[in-house]
Order: sequence, then structure tokens, then C-alpha cells
Amino acid sequence: MAKRPIFVPKLNGSQMVVAIPIEFTWHAGMSKSQKQKSIRSLHEAAKKSRGIENVLEISSKSEDKIGIQLSAFNLMFKTANGNSAPVEVLFQGSKVFSDGGPYTDIYQKTSREAKADERLKTSGQLIMFQYEGFDWSLNPKTVFYDWLYLSALKQNISLAKQLLEYDGFSDIEFNPEKSINCQASSAALYKALVERKLLEFAFSSPENFIRISKGQKNEPVNKQEFLF
Repeated sequence: MAKRPIFVPKLNGSQMVVAIPIEFTWHAGMSKSQKQKSIRSLHEAAKKSRGIENVLEISSKSEDKIGIQLSAFNLMFKTANGNSAPVEVLFQGSKVFSDGGPYTDIYQKTSREAKADERLKTSGQLIMFQYEGFDWSLNPKTVFYDWLYLSALKQNISLAKQLLEYDGFSDIEFNPEKSINCQASSAALYKALVERKLLEFAFSSPENFIRISKGQKNEPVNKQEFLF
């Protein structure tokens, strides 16, 4: 048995996304077919134990085309200078460490090359993200990743519209004990903001996006506009 979260958007209160841990049968093995067996098991358990009917797996192992397209390795974001790059590439290339970075040449790499860049492991402690002249702190921890992912969704209207049809989101590769950022959580956040009609407010400034993210993490901010 294993346990993975299903991320579900919340439509009221300051918390935007809830991560519901689901226990399910894990199918050992690194092959895509084994991963997909585990995904099916996870989704079946989510439906049976928590009544979550329509779950989308967002990863390269997804059995749904849209789930593969929504993977941060594949989801493209058009930057201010007109170039396009996957969310994963921009995320890795924007990291600032105590001993170096951001390594913006990573923007020219593939997602797998970007994530494997040795400098990301040898430059000391991660201290912030720097992207297009704005410094993103690590508080909340997922705020820059969420901002990048949702920015890409805003540009990919068809994919974003299809995403809204789902009740919850999973990423079979994400283990909350080992990782922080998760594309499935970001997808749930997007749906929550759309359903609450807060998406444009969130993107009116980086500061407002951070405020909403802090509300999501239940940290002290003025939450009045989120409580409806």
C-alpha cells in the first residue's frame, strides 16, 4: 500500500486547495504501464473512500492526453521577449542560491536537461527565485511555481478550460515527504481561483498573488476578499 494526495479546489474560505491523502495499492516498477496501474488504483480509491469522482492525473504517465499536456515538463509559457519555454525550465532557471544563480541559460534547455543541471545541486542553499525583474521569496514555499504554472494556463486557454471539468488532481510522482511543488496542486489552485472569480485579482500584481497564496497557507493576511 502507498499514500498520495489528491488535490481538490475549495470554493470558500481562505484555503484555496486541500490535499486529501489517499491510501491505495501501489504497483511496483518504473515502467509507464506500472505507473498507470498505480494511477488507476489511486483514482479508484479516491472515489471509493472520499467520493472524489473525476480525478485528472497530471504527469507524463497520465492516461489522458490533457494530463500529459498539463505536465510542467510540457506546458509552455510565452515569456515577455516572445520566446516560449516549458514551466519546468523557467522554474529551474530562475532559482537563486547562496552561491550562484539565477542560471538563465537553462531557459534554452529541455525540461529534463534543466532539472538535471549540476549547478542546481552545487550552488548552496536556495534563497529565492528571480524572474523578469521580480524577486520571489520562499514564503509561501510554492508561490513562484504556482505563479508560473497558472501564468502558463492563462495563455493556454483550451487546456485551462478542459482542466475546469475535473473535481480533483493527482501526480503519481509527487511524494509530499520528499517534494514541495506539485503541478496537480497548482491545477487545483487555478480552478479554485476561477470558480471564486479571483483569477484576475490574483494576477493584477505579484503582491496580490502572494497575498492569496498566503491565505491558501493560512498565514496572517487580510483575508476579507477571500471569504465569500
